[in-house]
Amino acid sequence: MQTNTMRLFAAMLLGIAACDTYADFKTFPDGTPVPEWFNDTSIPKTDRLGKPYVITDFGAVNDSTIIQTEALQKVIDLAASDGGGVIVIPEGTFLSGALFFKPGTHLHLEKGARLKGSDAITNYQIIPTRLEGQTINYFAALVNADHCDGFTISGEGTIDGNGHRFYDEFWLRRKVNPKCTNLEALRPRMAYISNSKDVTISGIHMVNSGFWTNHLYNCERIKYIGVTILAPTDGYPKGPSTDAIDLDVCNDVLISGCHMNVNDDGVCLKGGKGTYVDTIPGNGPSQRVIVDRCSFGKTNAGVTFGSEAWDCSNVIMKDCTFDGTYHVLLFKMRPDTPQQYRNVLVDGATGTVRNAVEVQTWKQFFDKVERDPMPMSIVDNVTFRNAHLVCTRNFYRDRKTDDYILSNFTFSDIIAESPDITFDLTNISNPKTSDVSLRQTQQ
Repeated sequence: MQTNTMRLFAAMLLGIAACDTYADFKTFPDGTPVPEWFNDTSIPKTDRLGKPYVITDFGAVNDSTIIQTEALQKVIDLAASDGGGVIVIPEGTFLSGALFFKPGTHLHLEKGARLKGSDAITNYQIIPTRLEGQTINYFAALVNADHCDGFTISGEGTIDGNGHRFYDEFWLRRKVNPKCTNLEALRPRMAYISNSKDVTISGIHMVNSGFWTNHLYNCERIKYIGVTILAPTDGYPKGPSTDAIDLDVCNDVLISGCHMNVNDDGVCLKGGKGTYVDTIPGNGPSQRVIVDRCSFGKTNAGVTFGSEAWDCSNVIMKDCTFDGTYHVLLFKMRPDTPQQYRNVLVDGATGTVRNAVEVQTWKQFFDKVERDPMPMSIVDNVTFRNAHLVCTRNFYRDRKTDDYILSNFTFSDIIAESPDITFDLTNISNPKTSDVSLRQTQQ
């Protein structure tokens, strides 16, 4: 007779096989139509994006010991002055500090190519940028693109953040000062794309980012297709806060066929924080996000409604697989920020996680001020269905609190195995369940 675990593993394999077929998304959880744009996973052809500018044709050399920021930036600037084009990184390793792409320029990494970030923070300029829900002066990323509609990064090569020295420095600071913030550790993100529309990242590997791997701010119509995003999650040093994809005031996003294994969140929604978050210019919603047929390793969550988010809705996670992930879906609730999370669908989750769904109070770097009346935070209209999971802790967790209201959660067609099969939905207003089978792990 099959054990529960064997049956779950068979179900996982069926789920993975199903992921080979393209999804056809019709409606968002609130019933509004999904634009056909979301069902197009084709990759832009580089020969249609403009003239190729192979960096070695313009003075860059294949030498991983020489910082070539100036040479690479000259190629970008030349392409921009000529009306745009594709900056091609050929096979080899090219070391650089912060690069700034211009409107009409693109980045393509050929097979065997490695754009490697300098591990000295002095090679990243301090610029006005967006971080942790605020606009501040901070270090530029390795790859920067601002007001670059149509910007693409493509190819079979690798962007390497070379982050191990930054990891060491972060953890040493934490030993001296346990309250050390991310910003005090002085480290660069890998890619920062801002104020842009129709952005496509495809095919590449992104590894060892010093800080957040991908940070997109105030962008629309973003696609990540077949991208692999990795940072150390075991041993020492782990890559702190190496979030795979951070969506900060971003709308209409498709993340399809990607693999993420980072030492923090996989896909994280952001948009601002603070008691008056909804009144501060630059803050805003992140809405209409689809995460389709992705695989997650040891990330904090497949999708996190993050500690710097406040207005997020119409989020779909479809046919995703998990291998040692902490959560499928995580809601971080800040008592100092009025948060509105609505219309969320998880359909087809398979694999191994700590907890499938958790609503978690988040008080790190907490700063509540007086506001009367303080808008109530809510999580409303969440559907979790068609799941086959092994949970190493339990399937669902929340806590009783007056800081937020949970309502209209639906769980259906679920098989989950866990050591703790408590399934307490009493803190949810109007919960619904159908065909939920929670089985206790056999010791």
